[in-house]
Amino acid sequence: MAVGVTILGSGSRGNSTVVSSARTRILVDAGFSCRETFRRMREIGLEPTQLDGIVISHEHSDHVSGLAVMAKKLNIPIFLNEATCDAWARSLPDAQSPDAVLKKRENFQSGRSFCVGDIEVRTFTIPHDAADPVGFTFRAEGVKIGIVTDLGYMAANVAEQIRGCDVLMIESNHDLEMLRGGPYPWSVKQRVMSRVGHLSNTALGEFFTSDYDGRATFVVLAHLSEQNNHPELARRSAEDALGPRRDLVHNRLMLASQSQAMATLTL
Repeated sequence: MAVGVTILGSGSRGNSTVVSSARTRILVDAGFSCRETFRRMREIGLEPTQLDGIVISHEHSDHVSGLAVMAKKLNIPIFLNEATCDAWARSLPDAQSPDAVLKKRENFQSGRSFCVGDIEVRTFTIPHDAADPVGFTFRAEGVKIGIVTDLGYMAANVAEQIRGCDVLMIESNHDLEMLRGGPYPWSVKQRVMSRVGHLSNTALGEFFTSDYDGRATFVVLAHLSEQNNHPELARRSAEDALGPRRDLVHNRLMLASQSQAMATLTL
């Protein structure tokens, strides 16, 4: 039986991915509107009503903007930690409570594992400027998938958690020179470059060179900035860092798109 990863889109305007086994489908983050998420799913042959749950990494709008409407329409369990839920709830209209919006809310503790159907979900803390942000690994049918799309630096615990992944979706957010010379206010540039901001092409390359185990069949560069990066810069940096470990079987390098879903990666 196949395990699949379908990246519906990744970037500052929205992030959402479907992880699936033969029996279970999980939506990872809900960063697009409900309508857009459903459109992208159906465009590549996935039916939203077949989702078994939604897991949320943190409360920033590019990860939760469609959550309230999707929770109402699908009536499936929503998994997030308490601090993320509280932070997200502050964005709701005054008349709404998180319990009323997320009627099937399931709180998890960061660093703990839980199961959705036959998929084991492991959460781990990541360095990002949110209430209690987490990355995820998913295990099903002997396959391990890692999704880490917002982190200021490659922390030791993150590197340890993503060892042994067969699919690794990881942030390559910005080119340092493009960011420094780009249009953002200096305060925003400082935030992006900080240890609770976003991972640069250079920082990811350093991880690939020094601490990456080379195991993944697919490596997907994600959350590329449209203002402060270019796909070919990100690709070249990763290819140079991966070097001779890349072959026809392992480390097939791909780039997630902001504007459209990728074809499903199947193992």
